Amino acid sequence: MSENVVDLNEKKGSNNFSKYTKGGIGILIAIILIGIVIVNIFIVREGEYKVVRQFGEVVRIVETPGLSYKIPFIQSVETLPKYQMIYDVEEAEINTKDKKRMMIDNYAVWRIEDPKQMISTTRTVVNAEAKLDEFVYSAIRTELGQLNYDEIINDEKSERGSLNDRITEIVNKNLEEDKYGIVVTDIRMKRTDLPAENEQSVFTRMISERQSTAQDYLSRGDAQKNIIEAQTDKEVKEIIAKAQADAEVIRSQGEGEAARIYNEAFSKDPEFYNLFRTLESYKTTIDGETVIILPADSPYARLLMGYTE
Repeated sequence: MSENVVDLNEKKGSNNFSKYTKGGIGILIAIILIGIVIVNIFIVREGEYKVVRQFGEVVRIVETPGLSYKIPFIQSVETLPKYQMIYDVEEAEINTKDKKRMMIDNYAVWRIEDPKQMISTTRTVVNAEAKLDEFVYSAIRTELGQLNYDEIINDEKSERGSLNDRITEIVNKNLEEDKYGIVVTDIRMKRTDLPAENEQSVFTRMISERQSTAQDYLSRGDAQKNIIEAQTDKEVKEIIAKAQADAEVIRSQGEGEAARIYNEAFSKDPEFYNLFRTLESYKTTIDGETVIILPADSPYARLLMGYTE
């Protein structure tokens, strides 16, 4: 009897242990499954592409922001930038149309438009930038090779704005033809320099040209000054001549008017006029040292002696 009770208790304990074991295994399996699901859920953020690969092959591109998933163990996810990127193109030397060398430093603004095409042709962003560098250098070398050195560096003759646009258009055309899946938004030249060994000679030539230009300005200024001075002297002489002519006219009119007044005065009292003219003549004929001997019957003597008849 006691042995049966012991056996029953042992069976009951064994059943409880089996029950707990199964429950624990079930919970463990559930946790593992939940963990697998969580691990294989990924977040797609603004400004990025998620590339889903299966055994190395691209099977899906996710670009809409939110949650997405991948198949556990057989699929992997990598991220590509969706925003615009700036690539500093390596400085390069080119030859201008007039056979002069110069150093060009520029940058490109670009973005990935078709991730699948980009991956199939260049595989990585680094390789895409290397290919972009080749296309930009080729386009710049071709375009600047059609311009003279002065047209590139001289701001007054520069077509740099339209040149940047042309280079951007050429690079995009080449990228599209070869299906690289990337687009260039803008290409700009930051700096145009001379090779170090040519700088001094070019600076010397530029100084000489500026000095020649300055001398030309001075010469033209002196010539203009001489023209203005000659014109002014001519106008002054004309004004003086006209003033002198007007003065002569006014003087002659005054003398005529004086003669008329004298005539009128003479006609009114001839004896007074003779006396006045005689006295006026004394001003020019007699001074402090003059000795005059006059006959007693001369007009001067008679006037001085008070005879009027």
